[in-house]
Amino acid sequence: MSTSPALANARLPHTAPARSIKRPRPNLTGKPLSVSRLLETLDNESLRTVLRTLSDRHSELKEEIIQLSPRPSIASTLQVLRGYQSTLQSSFPLGPNPGSDYSYDRVKQHLINLLDAMSDFTPHFLPPNEPQSSTSLSYLDGVTQIIHELPQWDSAQHNLAKENAYEEISRAWVCVIREARKRGGGIQLRYGNWDEKLQHHNQVSGGRLREAVQELSNCIGWIAPEQQAHQSIRQQLFSGTYGADVPSIRSGFR
Repeated sequence: MSTSPALANARLPHTAPARSIKRPRPNLTGKPLSVSRLLETLDNESLRTVLRTLSDRHSELKEEIIQLSPRPSIASTLQVLRGYQSTLQSSFPLGPNPGSDYSYDRVKQHLINLLDAMSDFTPHFLPPNEPQSSTSLSYLDGVTQIIHELPQWDSAQHNLAKENAYEEISRAWVCVIREARKRGGGIQLRYGNWDEKLQHHNQVSGGRLREAVQELSNCIGWIAPEQQAHQSIRQQLFSGTYGADVPSIRSGFR
C-alpha cells in the first residue's frame, strides 16, 4: 500500500510524560511524622508554644526568631490586647457589684496579664524603634481606648494599676509628640486631628493626659504662626489686597 505524504508529514499527538507516583511500600511500618508535616497540623497556639519552648531551651535561637518574624502591625497588636481584654471581661463573676473586692480577686490575674502585655507592646511602637510618628500615634490612640475601658474598683488601692497605665501612656504620647516635632518641624501633627483625639482621651481619663495635651499644644502653637502667615498672604493674593498696607516709595519722599 502506498503511504500518503500528508500522513507521513503529520505530527503525532504530544504525549505528556507520566507523573512520578510513588510505588506502594512493600513493608509498611509506623514512624513519626517529618517536621514539615508535623508543623502543618499545629494550630496557632500550639505553634507559639513550640516556639516559646525552643527559645527558652536554646537562647541562641531568640535573635533568629526575631529576625525571621514579620514586624507586628497595629491591627495585629491591638487584636492581641483585645483578646486579653475579652478574657478579663468574661472572667467577672455574676453579681450586682462588679467593682467589689471579690470581683477583683477573681479577675486580678487576667488584669495583670493585660497590663503586662500593654507595657511590653507599647515600647515597640515608640521612637526610635518605630520611625513613623503616624504609626506611633495610631497605636497610642487604640491602646489608650483600652485603658479607658479598664474596670473601676471600689477600693482605691486596686485602681492604682489603672492610674499607672494612664501615667505610662501619657509619657508615651509626650515621647512621640516631641520626636514628631523634630521631624519636619512637627508638620504631620497638624494632620489626622490628633489635637482633638488627644483632648478627647484627656477628657475621658479625667485629665490624666494633660501633660501630653500641653506638649501637643506647645508644638502646634509653634507651627501655627508660620502657617497663619502663609494663609494670610494667600488670602491677600486672592483678594488683590496684597501690599496695600505697605507705603509706596513715592509717598516716602513727600
